[in-house]
Amino acid sequence: MAKKAAKTNAARLLDREKIDYESLQYSTDDGKIDGVSVAAKIGAPVEAVYKTLVAAGSSKNHYVFLVPVADELDLKLAAKACGEKKVDMVPVKEILPLTGYVRGGCSPFGMKKPFRTFVANQASELDEIIVSAGKIGAQLKMAPEDLLKATKGEHAELTAKS
Repeated sequence: MAKKAAKTNAARLLDREKIDYESLQYSTDDGKIDGVSVAAKIGAPVEAVYKTLVAAGSSKNHYVFLVPVADELDLKLAAKACGEKKVDMVPVKEILPLTGYVRGGCSPFGMKKPFRTFVANQASELDEIIVSAGKIGAQLKMAPEDLLKATKGEHAELTAKS
C-alpha cells in the first residue's frame, strides 16, 4: 500500500457516529472482486466477510441484507424477517440510483436513504465483521455490534445455514 486511500462516504459516516473501524484495501487488478477472493486478498477468514445485498419487498419497500460472502441469501427467510410476502433482489441497474453505490462496492453505511437492515444471525458469533467500504477495493472491519448500531440493523435468519 503505497498511498493512503481516500475516505469513503461509509467511513465518514462511521467517523461521525464515533464508531471504531479498520480500513482495509485490496487490489482489483486481477478482476477478482467476489467476496471469497476479497477475503483471501485481505487475509481474513471467509466467514467474517459479509456482502451487502439490496432487495425490494412486495410492498415496494427496500431492505438491506448482510450475509456471509460464501452463502446465498434465502429470499423466503429474508421476506419472513422483514414481514413481507415476498422479496426479490434489486436489479443491478437500479443499485446505483437507489443506494449511491455500484454492484460489488455497496456498503451498508451511507446509502442515499436509510433502509431497514438485517444481518445474518451467524454474525453475532464473530469478534469482527468485514463489509464493503463503499467502493470496490476497500473494506471496513469492525465489531458486529457496531455494525448493528451504525445501520440500526437487527439479526435475522437469512441463509439456509444460519
